[in-house]
Amino acid sequence: MKAQSIPAQITTVEDKIAGNLSITQIFLLMAPVFWLMIVYVVLPPYMDISLYKVPIILTVGVTSLILSVKVKDKIVLHWLVILLRYNTRPKYYLFSKNDAHLRTLDLVSFEKSQGKTHTKVKVRQMSKSSDENVPLSELIKLEGLLADPSYSFSIKSQKRGAVYVAVEQKRN
Repeated sequence: MKAQSIPAQITTVEDKIAGNLSITQIFLLMAPVFWLMIVYVVLPPYMDISLYKVPIILTVGVTSLILSVKVKDKIVLHWLVILLRYNTRPKYYLFSKNDAHLRTLDLVSFEKSQGKTHTKVKVRQMSKSSDENVPLSELIKLEGLLADPSYSFSIKSQKRGAVYVAVEQKRN
C-alpha cells in the first residue's frame, strides 16, 4: 500500500496550474495580451500598429514578465507587496491605557453645585467572603435610597484598592 504525506499546513501549499506556474503567474503573463488588445483597439490609429504603441506594449510585457519571476519560492509581485506594506506602516507605536478607542465607556457627569453635602466614607475592611447574607429589608432600603432623585450615589476607586463611597443629598 502506497503512503502519501499530507502537509500539515495546507494554506502554504501553492497550486500549480500549468507546469511549474501558479495561477498568479499565469495572470501576470496574460496581462500583456489584454493590454495589447486595449492599446491596439482604443488608441488612434484604430486597429493599426503605430510607433508609439510598441513601447507601451513592450513596457507592459517586460514589467509583467519581471513580476512573475520566482525568487526564494515567492514571485516578485509578492515581494513588492511586502516591501510596500512595510514602508507604509507607522514607524512609532504609542500606547496609552487611557485611550478610549474601541472601548465602551459609561460616562457619568458630576455636576458641581453649592447645594450638595458630601459624605465620604473610606472602607477599611474588605469582605473576603461574597456569600454573606444581607437581609431583604436592608436591600429594599438601599434600592429606595439609590432610586431617590434627591440623593446621588458615587463610587470612586483610589490607589492601592481603596474605595470611596459618596452619598450626596441635594438641597433645594
